[in-house]
Amino acid sequence: MYRERIKELKKWKLRKNRKPLIVQGARQVGKTWLIQEFGKTEYRQMVYVNFEHAVELQGLFLQDLNTQRIISALEAFTLKKITPNDTLIVFDEIQSAPKGLTSLKYFCENAPEYHVIASDSLLGMNLHNKVSFPVGKVEFLYLYPMNFYEFLLAVGEWGLAGILERKQWDILDIFSNKFKEYLRYYFYVGGMPEAVAAFSETRNWKLVRKIQNDILNTYENDFSKHAPKEEVPRINMVWKSIPAQLGKENKKFIYGVMRQGARAKDFEMAIQWLVDSGLLLQTHRISKPAMPLIAYHDIFTFKLYFNDVGLLAAKSNLEAKTIIGGSEIFTEFKGSLSEQFVIQQLTKRKNIPIYYWANDRSTAEVDFILQHDGEIIPIEVKATENVKAKSFKLFCEKYNPTTAIRTSLSNYRKESWLTNVPLYVIGDYFSVEDGERIES
Repeated sequence: MYRERIKELKKWKLRKNRKPLIVQGARQVGKTWLIQEFGKTEYRQMVYVNFEHAVELQGLFLQDLNTQRIISALEAFTLKKITPNDTLIVFDEIQSAPKGLTSLKYFCENAPEYHVIASDSLLGMNLHNKVSFPVGKVEFLYLYPMNFYEFLLAVGEWGLAGILERKQWDILDIFSNKFKEYLRYYFYVGGMPEAVAAFSETRNWKLVRKIQNDILNTYENDFSKHAPKEEVPRINMVWKSIPAQLGKENKKFIYGVMRQGARAKDFEMAIQWLVDSGLLLQTHRISKPAMPLIAYHDIFTFKLYFNDVGLLAAKSNLEAKTIIGGSEIFTEFKGSLSEQFVIQQLTKRKNIPIYYWANDRSTAEVDFILQHDGEIIPIEVKATENVKAKSFKLFCEKYNPTTAIRTSLSNYRKESWLTNVPLYVIGDYFSVEDGERIES
C-alpha cells in the first residue's frame, strides 16, 4: 500500500526548523499505518506508544512535562535507548493521555532534536472541550481516505496510476474504458484502507461491504462514547440524513429532512461535531465568486458529504450489481456519488478552499468553486456523458472566470469557455510537483 502523504513526512524529517507533528484524520483512514511505515523505512528505530492501549502510561505527563523524564520513562517502557536523530517517537491516540498535547510544546522548546509524531482522531472535538493546546509549537498533517490514485496503486494498476499522475491526455483517452471500470469499483469500495486492501486481495464485494458497515458502526458508537451526551440524538439524526440530503436535486442541507420543524440552532453543535471529527465534509454557498471566497460565504447555507464515497454507498445500501451493470452507477441518487467522489478527491489538498455557488433564488447553481493559485475556479460535475450545463454556462458568461472546468465521463478537451476534465482525473488535476506544505 502507498500513501502520498509519506512524501510530506520525509520533508518534515529533513527540515531544520522541524516541530513535533500532529497527524490528524478520522478513525480508520490509516494514520497509524502511515506513521509506522514512515518509522520503519526512514529511521533506525521507532518508539511507539498507543495511549488507548497502554493504560499504564496514560498518566505519563501528569507529574510534570520535563522532556528528559518523559524520555527516560519511554525507554523503560519500551526497553529501547532513544537517540535524537535516528529514533522516531510516536504518541498514537495522544488525546487519551491527559496533558499529552501540552507536552509537545516542551519537546519543541526544550528538546527540538527529538523527532516526535503524535496522532489524534478527536483533536477537533477536544479543542471545543478546552484542552490546552500548544499553539505555534506543532505542525499538522491531515490524512483523508485513500484517493483514486492511491486506490489504483493498491489494486496493482501501477501503469494506470502513472498515466493519471502525469496527465498524459492522449494515453488517458486510449485507456478511458479501463479508468471508468476502476472508477466504478472505487465508487463501491471507496478509500478506507481496510476495505481497499480486502478488495485488492479478494475482489469479494460482500467482504468489502462488511468492512464498510463495521466502520460505520464504529463511527456511530463513537457518537455516544465521545460526543456530549445531550448532542448524541441530534448527531445521529444529522448522520442518518446524509444519503437523503444528497439524493435531492438540490443538495443543500435542509433541516426538515431530519424532522418536521427542525431548526438550525438546534443542530449547529451536532453538525460541527461531525465536521470536526472528520466524518463529514462541509461546503458553504458563496454569493459572489471573488477573492477571498471566505468573505462571500454564507454560514447558514451549506452542503454536507461523507468523508468517503464507499461509506456513502454502504450507508445508501448500494448493491454491487449496480456497479457491474455499467454507467448507471453514475446517475444513481441523482449524481450524489459523483459529487461525493469529486469533493473527496479535491479535499486531499486541504489548503484549497472549496465552496459552491447558487443564486439568491436557487434557480442556478455551480457544484464547486475553488480558490487556487490566485484564481477562482468553478467546477461543474456531470455524472454521465451528457454534458449540458445551463447554469454553468450562465455563471461563466456572467463572471467570466479565467479557468472553468466541467468534469464528466467525457475525454479531456478544451473549448472556448471551459475545459472538460475526465471524472477520474479531477483529483490530480490541481496537484503540484512539490505537494502540499505541512501546516504550522
